Amino acid sequence: MLLAIVIDLEPNLFKIGPLLITWHGVFSVLGILAAARLGLWLLEKDKIDVSNGADGVTWMVVLGLVGARVLYVWENFKFFSGQLIHVFYITEGGISQWGGLFGAILGAYIWARRAKFSFWKAIDAGGPAAMIGLAVGRIGDVINGEHHGTPTNLPWGVEYVNPDTLGQPGVVVHPEVAYEMILMLGLLAVLLPFHQRLKAKLPNGVMGLVYLGLYGLGRFWLSYFRTDPAIIFGLRQAQLASLLMFVVAVVVIPILIRRSRAGREAPDAEPVGRA
Repeated sequence: MLLAIVIDLEPNLFKIGPLLITWHGVFSVLGILAAARLGLWLLEKDKIDVSNGADGVTWMVVLGLVGARVLYVWENFKFFSGQLIHVFYITEGGISQWGGLFGAILGAYIWARRAKFSFWKAIDAGGPAAMIGLAVGRIGDVINGEHHGTPTNLPWGVEYVNPDTLGQPGVVVHPEVAYEMILMLGLLAVLLPFHQRLKAKLPNGVMGLVYLGLYGLGRFWLSYFRTDPAIIFGLRQAQLASLLMFVVAVVVIPILIRRSRAGREAPDAEPVGRA
């Protein structure tokens, strides 16, 4: 008999009129709150005035939701062909995690410009904030059975048996979203205790990009444990987005370091005038 972790949890909590409240929705909201709290706390540590933090959180949440829906629609456009109005029915279909993250980054950029502080400081705070927010959000995915995993005979494989599950009834699969939770919480456990100490020695933006780049690398590999369709070159949408994030981190981090060193060395390089 195949060993498995059996999950028999009702994914839906209750309805308020036409609005269906699910575990996914509840933990998504809790994830946003956790990300906002950690991000604002780290910005305060970085001597940023967060008295208008609600403005920044609003920009990131709104653009994050837009980005999450846009990327999902792009990936699944054939389902919306001929009925484009359904693109706006956010209760139908789903959202993309990477689209939400990229949208939130754009929101952080707009907030930083409006509040007149360094966007790279927002990235430093946003890296760990994204990890805790996404990790909390994934709890709802584990309960609901979303994001189907590939079949496995490993003892920690999961089987969804609830009649309303979004999982794959009767199939033992990799708990890929749980793997992602472990990855994100692991990055926080390793990096967050040293965040401020390392940030003091590195240019603004580097620490945040380390979180995001390492997550992108890990997510690229973990996506092989999901059944998402390939988009191009045999790669899934999440893998393309993960690869993009990793490449951005690898390219931008050396640029930030070189610029920081050039800025420190510039005064010494200036010619000394004669008396």
